[in-house]
Amino acid sequence: MSSVVDNIIYRSMTLEDIPAIIAIEQEAFTSPWTAEAFTNELTNNMFARYMVMEESGQVLGYGGMWIIMDEAHITNIAIRSDLRGNGLGHKLLEQMQRTAVFFEAVRMTLEVRVTNELAQHLYRKYGFQSSGIRPRYYSDNDEDALIMWAELDIERLKTGESMF
Repeated sequence: MSSVVDNIIYRSMTLEDIPAIIAIEQEAFTSPWTAEAFTNELTNNMFARYMVMEESGQVLGYGGMWIIMDEAHITNIAIRSDLRGNGLGHKLLEQMQRTAVFFEAVRMTLEVRVTNELAQHLYRKYGFQSSGIRPRYYSDNDEDALIMWAELDIERLKTGESMF
């Protein structure tokens, strides 16, 4: 598995990536985004910044965020199911934070299912703290979302220093 970790490329998502992204979406989420939603994000949303994580031309994961003023709002982040548990989520989140700083964000936010303790644990490692609840946020089962915020460590992220 070290070859995956050692040869990762991060790049902007393109329309050609959407089929691979949709496959990951369907593995990762009970209410996956559609191809049309991603197309709209890439072509019509001036605040959207989406990236893919790949090795040898294969998409391993992806993340998206909206950067508005000095805040970055993570819209989605996912790793292929067969590659989870290998630290790729850590690397992707850190790269997203680095990208947010590049676009002059100083804070980052996201919503996560209140029952998704694994994701919450990852986010806490990267400085996210709970700040509230969005009741019945998820339409598939009316589950609440935990709102989390992080102040970005701008100096560390600019130098490329990793948290781990």
